[in-house]
Amino acid sequence: MNSYAFWILFMAVIYTVALIVAGNVAKSKAARGEDFWVGGRKFKPWMVAVCITGLFSGSSYIAILELAYTTGISAGWYGVAELIHVVIIALFFVVPFRKRLVITVSGMIGDRYGRTAKAIAGAVTAFTFPMYATANALAFAAAMSAFTGMSLSTWVIFSALLLLIYLQAGGMWSVVFTQTANTVAFTLMFVIGLVAFFIKPGLAGLSQLAATKPAMFGLTTVGLQTILAWFGTFLVNVFLAQAAFQMALSCRTPEEGQKGLLWAAGFNIVFIVLGVLFGLAAAIVAPGVGRGLVAVPQYLAQVLPPPLVGIFFMGIWACALGWGAPCQFSGATSLGRDVASSLNPGLTDRQMVSYTKWSLVILTGLMIVFGFLRTEQAAWWNVLAWTARNGATFAPIIGVLFWPLATRKAAVSALVAGFVSGVAWYHLGGWHPAKFYLNIHPVWIGMIFNVSALALVTLVEKAGSYRWAIPERGVARSVGLGAIVAGLALIILAVNQFKWLYTKGVFGMVLFLIFIAAFCMVITFTREAEETGLAMEKDRFQGIRAQEKPVG
Repeated sequence: MNSYAFWILFMAVIYTVALIVAGNVAKSKAARGEDFWVGGRKFKPWMVAVCITGLFSGSSYIAILELAYTTGISAGWYGVAELIHVVIIALFFVVPFRKRLVITVSGMIGDRYGRTAKAIAGAVTAFTFPMYATANALAFAAAMSAFTGMSLSTWVIFSALLLLIYLQAGGMWSVVFTQTANTVAFTLMFVIGLVAFFIKPGLAGLSQLAATKPAMFGLTTVGLQTILAWFGTFLVNVFLAQAAFQMALSCRTPEEGQKGLLWAAGFNIVFIVLGVLFGLAAAIVAPGVGRGLVAVPQYLAQVLPPPLVGIFFMGIWACALGWGAPCQFSGATSLGRDVASSLNPGLTDRQMVSYTKWSLVILTGLMIVFGFLRTEQAAWWNVLAWTARNGATFAPIIGVLFWPLATRKAAVSALVAGFVSGVAWYHLGGWHPAKFYLNIHPVWIGMIFNVSALALVTLVEKAGSYRWAIPERGVARSVGLGAIVAGLALIILAVNQFKWLYTKGVFGMVLFLIFIAAFCMVITFTREAEETGLAMEKDRFQGIRAQEKPVG
């Protein structure tokens, strides 16, 4: 073991001790169920900001750093998509969700559609979150393994057990304490990274790279279909970002939660810029390595002394933990709170907290197993998790928010149809994380079946109790008519540009958007028969009043 490997491991041990201490300090604050799951809803804006920064910006930074090494500045679009997604959540979701006292997305689904739907949604959410945590841990482990010689699985086990130890102690309070520590680690990492950059290659090195490899400064070098997939992923995720909701809704007031999210979006700009910068620096100084996260330590070893490299990689590990902790905790909340209460509605908060802690043990075991099953394919777990969770829960949560007509049977049908179809499509493609069956990502297939099942089963089950009607005015009318126009435009695009869309890998997304347009029309143009009659009577009365109003 060389001196660089020693310092990386030494700082990892020191940081591990610090996180365990922080997690146990939080223990006294998690006395009740609400304290454990949502911090007693006592978080200040800065607490929400550090939690969201650790969750999204840290994971984005790892992805951007990795991609910028091979694709240049276009990797930054990943962070831009994530930033817009955080802003949308802040502006449109935090206030209404906080007023509802929401804890989990699966809980919202259960409150509306009943215990069966809550059990399915909670189970899917719980067992997919460790997949996200595993994927990020494997990406980090690749860099650590290359430098220290320790296996990828060893680092995954180490990360999973650490998350279990400090999350068990104080729940959401442990998350905010450790995310605060992670933010300090991020800051140190950025300062050290900037020092390394200005030592070598500096601004002159960037100019030389632009001259020799101009593609590294192209805005779409990473691929148009990849960029569109990023934006599509994050825009869909605004409805399903359970871990983010759980942290943001731990705030004292809706407005403070909103403020914390917007602060986090601002911090994200730093992660985007420096992720790209350090990736480019590694491409200049240590070219030809293959993976950005493996090249970065080789680059830093040429520029910095071992202790500083160790601190820098403490920051990289903080990024992995900052993503993994909320995923594991939110997944455990769905399993221990939502699934358990759906099976036994008589559970007390104390019992559900106990089940949540046991769920953390189960999800820790799953994370370790996942790490052994697909050690060399971090992206594989992201694809499966995204497909399974979004394919199951997307339409039901849209129904909760926007479609009172949706039924319990329809929600359960949608959960099952979306999950099964998405996973089956992934199987038809040979479980490959990048080459999909018919060049269509399985998540689009899963969500197409998901929204179709919710709409069709509801319309059939409630036949005769609703009417089709175009609203006279308001947002619903604009959305419905806009969906007609958008749907027709997308159909024309799909027919006329099928070959281009197919070869670029975005035909599946366009097909999904066509179904979404149809789904929006169904939601906005269907109403309960009694509600339609009352609305027509109200419009008629308002028309009479307008005619009777004196002029002048």
